[in-house]
Amino acid sequence: MKRCLVCDEGMKEALTWRSLLVRAEAKVICEKCEGKLNRITGETCTMCSRELGRDYSTGDICLDCSRWERNREWGGYLSKNISLFHYNEYLKDIIAKYKYRGDYALAEVFVPFLKDRLKDMEFDLVTAIPLSDERLRERGFNQGQALAALLELHTAEILTRIHTEKQSKKSRQERMSLPQVFQVIQTDLLEHKSILIIDDIYTTGTTLRHAAKALKTAGAREVSSITLAR
Repeated sequence: MKRCLVCDEGMKEALTWRSLLVRAEAKVICEKCEGKLNRITGETCTMCSRELGRDYSTGDICLDCSRWERNREWGGYLSKNISLFHYNEYLKDIIAKYKYRGDYALAEVFVPFLKDRLKDMEFDLVTAIPLSDERLRERGFNQGQALAALLELHTAEILTRIHTEKQSKKSRQERMSLPQVFQVIQTDLLEHKSILIIDDIYTTGTTLRHAAKALKTAGAREVSSITLAR
């Protein structure tokens, strides 16, 4: 019996014509665990995928993205981020096991959801947010590159990290005032290209905007991103 990658419970699969035809894409997460993933739905910010509400939007973008776009340093670089799920405690635990405790196989949980969203996106080149050498040694793999590999997408190593201080402990204002975090190392690949960045979490959008600014300044036509959670 096939077991859920998250809870390790056995999964009973009802045999239907559809299940026989798509067996190669069979789910690796049980219905109970999938039900705990809080998908982003309804009306969302066209730039960052935040669910829009009366207190959080101005037109079709949220107040946060509106502030980013009005900022001379950061406006106009990241075209769009698509996030799949809300970063609730359940997903936080799954990503922590995947990202920090080396449970690489958990990435397979997200593959069908990513494929579903990627089929409507157009891009010329895929890259992942690079880790510092220290973080890469700690984790043993880059989480964005691992997701891309499971999606059978080749990632180009275009960026290198030049500012390695951990950002997760910083406030939003401190993140916005940081010096450029990334440097482009293969400018010849970028000219007039549409770049897709794959990452795990969209928090304030700072990391993705740093990457997008570096890429567009170096010649990219457009930069968008897809993340598991926000």
